[in-house]
This record gives sequence, structure tokens and C-alpha cells, in this order.
Amino acid sequence: MSYRLPAFAAAVFTIICSYCFRETNRFSHHRVILSDTIDDVYDYVIVGGGSAGSVLASRLSEEKSNKVLLLEADGFYDENPNFHSLIYWPTLQKTEFDWSYYIEPQRMSCLGMKGKRGYWPRGRVLGGSGILNAGQYTRGSRYDYDEWAKNGCKGWSYNDVLPYFLKSEDIKKEELKSSKYHHIGGPMAISESDVTPFADLYLKAGKELGYNLTDYNGKTQEGFSKTQINTRRGVRDSSAVAFLGNVEKRDNLDIAINTFVTKVDTEEKKATGVYYIRNGRKKYVKANREVILSSGAINTPHWRNLKDHQTIFLRSKINKSISLTDSVLESYKTRLQYKLFGTGPLSTAGTEGTAFFYTNENNRRKTYADIQVLFVSRLLTVGNNNHEDAIQEEYDAGSKNADGFTWVQSNTHPKSRGTSTLRSKDPFDHPVIDPQYFTDTRDMDDFISGIRIWEKFLQTPTMKGLGVESEDMKMSFCSQFEFRSDEYWECMVRHLAVTIYHPCCMCKMGSENDANAVVDTDLRVKGIKGLRVVDASVFPQILGGNINAPVIMLAEKASDMIRGIDSVESLRDSLSNGI
Repeated sequence: MSYRLPAFAAAVFTIICSYCFRETNRFSHHRVILSDTIDDVYDYVIVGGGSAGSVLASRLSEEKSNKVLLLEADGFYDENPNFHSLIYWPTLQKTEFDWSYYIEPQRMSCLGMKGKRGYWPRGRVLGGSGILNAGQYTRGSRYDYDEWAKNGCKGWSYNDVLPYFLKSEDIKKEELKSSKYHHIGGPMAISESDVTPFADLYLKAGKELGYNLTDYNGKTQEGFSKTQINTRRGVRDSSAVAFLGNVEKRDNLDIAINTFVTKVDTEEKKATGVYYIRNGRKKYVKANREVILSSGAINTPHWRNLKDHQTIFLRSKINKSISLTDSVLESYKTRLQYKLFGTGPLSTAGTEGTAFFYTNENNRRKTYADIQVLFVSRLLTVGNNNHEDAIQEEYDAGSKNADGFTWVQSNTHPKSRGTSTLRSKDPFDHPVIDPQYFTDTRDMDDFISGIRIWEKFLQTPTMKGLGVESEDMKMSFCSQFEFRSDEYWECMVRHLAVTIYHPCCMCKMGSENDANAVVDTDLRVKGIKGLRVVDASVFPQILGGNINAPVIMLAEKASDMIRGIDSVESLRDSLSNGI
């Protein structure tokens, strides 16, 4: 027996190590999809390999007669293991995989930030911001898309776009597999975030507050839900992995990384190709059919009509050890559970609940909700967001290894709008980004209304049983106002609110007679043949929720437009009995 135990232990150790090694290197074999050389001519040249570009490259190259080139400015998604565990998304900010934009000084917001300038991370890697985000899968409200269609974007109603959401989806939540609002077998996995007891407690408190439990991607958005996230067996399922890496190398698709596009070439108002820099050399590639810009809402356009969601973190400490503290996340047990089974705290971004609210009861079931809340099962800090040192120190104090949760609140449809314009003719210069947060006073009214719902949420029996107190949000930098007054919360929002990473709308889609529209309803740039834009910049209005899933839907629909096919006819027919 004394000889067998060490042998058994060694065998177990070997198995564990093999699993760990496989996890670390699981994406290295995907590099086969990359191309060492770029030909002189293609049918389609796609600029940007983010959430939209990856989908477009995959779908357009399904047609073997199409010769497709995908150009990504930076690296590959196997270069950092933290890409693939959602909990590590904050560690990817301000790295070589982030464009690290800073907005212009704000007048009505960012008052607690250095130079009054907010920080905007954007992904610079194959997979784009879908590699850096927290993996939240949110489609937006049916009222969003119906409003698009009503305002001139024919073909973009909820009934039109839902089949394209379904096409991409491989739902993993058992009780949703039979729902007509979900689909099994698409490229991208959608799982449920349910790791700590908080996942059920959020819902319980929501019911005590008088709200229904719902599927926020289903028939009714309003209410409380467990979060749906882009993971497959605990690993981030970005569009790059799902649509490119999990597909065999195609002879008619070239994918070039570390290739920076500097200019779209046009002749007689027609896009004919692009200039790019690769390996220190400037080169040119011709597009026989189309150049498609999918560089993201900041890199594609420099224009007006900028929209973004801001958010504030409202933190509450608790008296039970159930949250995702640093000690839990760093424990050997947690790491081993994730390496062996793809489960546990490292399989989630920490967001285990989602809720949507109306601040005006008269609008219920008539239009989209006003407030979205994400429930994060840990105390979030503001360390990455360019806050003044004193404000960051006070806000983050006591958060290390303390148990608690964070109410992450956003306006779904901010009225304020900004601009993103060229800083210079140098393509390497960052644009001048000015979101003009809270220049419309209605946005602050909505924010404070949402905070009042938070105060009521803390008073539910479930939350009181956890020992929560609003006092955790009492800060000295707004102490000139009475705590919990409207003036106090306005001060807090103006000092603390940050982007939740949803810039969009600067190349808005619209009808032919819409003078403010940059692209038509087929996403073709007006006045330039052979040039199309497919990313969040074409949204005519910001959506009620996280925008990564709508960007993927957009690319799915654009692919059909470009190919002249209807790939979702059967899915549409299955919805014909009403949604």
C-alpha cells in the first residue's frame, strides 16, 4: 500500500496537470486559420475582426465562390489566457489588447476623474471588444427594433431581427431550450450565470419588491432574471472563437492579424480597396465587390450622433460569506474546479442577475424600459476608470476580501448625444471623443429614479437579512449635500458614473430621405458604391441593454443582404404563430 499511494497521487497529479496544460493551450491550434500572406485581389475585404467582422468573414466565406479577406489590426486570441475566463475581463484593460481611449473633458459628468476625462476600453485583438467584455448576452427590447422600423429602417423590426438572433444561438439553459425565443445548435453558446447563492437571492428580493421573474431575452424584458452569458463549458465563446476558430480553415478565406488599415481607396465614388501596414510596410489590396468596415463604433466612423450607456456602481456589504471575494477567486479549489470542469467562480464574470425597470408606470408594455441593472456578486472597484486618487481610495476602501454585491445601473436610452471626430489626418491618432454625458437633464432624472428603486430593493426582507445598508454609499466628496437627497445622488452620479462600454450610432442607418443617415437600410454608405459599414456605429438609436449580441445579429443579417439569400426562412416560419 505504501508504494501504491504515491503512484496514485502521481497519476492524479498528472491528470490534473494535463487538464491545466490543455486549458492554457486550448486555442493555440486555432492559429491554423491565420494566413501568412495576403493576395492582391479579393471579392470582399473586411476591415476589423471584432464581433461583427468575425461573423461576416465566416458567413461570406460559406459561399465557396466568394474570396474573402479579414484584416485585424492587432493580435490573436490565444495570446492571453485571461481572454477566456470572463471573471478576468478587467485585467485586460489598459494592456496591449486595448485601444485605451480617453474622452474629452466633460462639463456635466466625470467630475471625479482626472482631468474630467473618462476612460474607454476597446478591444484590439481578433474578436475585438467581444474578447474584453463581461460576456453579457442581451438583445435589447422588442420596442427598440420596432422603433427603428417605424423611423425609416424598413426590415429591422423585432420580427425581422429575431430570427437572426436565433441563428447564432446555442442555448445551454435547460428551461429555455423549448422556448421559441431561443435556439439550439448555433455557433455561439449562451449559458446561465449561476455560481453563488446570490443568483437566487436577487430573484427572491425582486419578487418581494413586486416584480416578475422573466427571461429578459424573451417575450417580456421587464423584471428580474438570471444573467445569460457567452460561455461554453465556462469558457468565453466570443464571435471570433465561435465563428472562425471552431470552423475548419477555408481556402477562400484569409485572416491577417497585426495588419493596420490606413485608408479606403475610392475611384469615382466607388470603394476599390484599402491601404494597410503590415510588417512595417505599406501595401494595397483590391476589393472587386465590396469593402466592409467593421472596425467598431470608434474606429470605423468619425461623426456625430454618438450614444453611450453610463453606469454607476452602488455597493452593499453583507454579513454572510457568499460572494466572489478575492480569496475565493484565488483559491486552489476554485482554480482546480475551473480547470477540471469549467465550472465555479472563474466560469462567470460575477454578474449573476439582470433586471429592467420602468421609471414611469404609464410606459409599461408600451415602450422600452428606462433602467437596466446588473447584479455583480462582489464589491466592484473603480480602479480602472481614471478617477482621482482620493476618490478612488475612498470608494474602494474596505473592498478587498469583504463580502457584498454591486448594483450596476444604467439608463437604457440616454437623451444626451455626443460626437467622435478626427483629431488629425494621421490614422494612428486617436479621435476626439466627446459623449457630452448628462447635457440633457432628463438623463439625470432617470438615474435618480433608478437609485430610488435600489433603495427599495435594499429594504426587502431578503436584502435586510443579509445586513445591507445604504450607508456604504456615503462618501465625503458629496457630503455638502444631505445623504440620500436628490442633490446627493446627483453629485455621486456626476463624480462616479463611467461608461459601460456601449458606444454606438455615429454612422446611423436610415431611409434614403434621412439627411442624418450615413448608411441606408442595407448598411451601404450613401454616395459611395462598394462600401458598407457593419458594426455598432450604424445603430440609428442606442438599444436597451448590452450591445454585443445586437452587433452579432447585425452581422448575421448583413451577411444575408450581401449574399442575396434568406438563411433564416425556417426560423422565421417557426415564429409565424406569434411572438
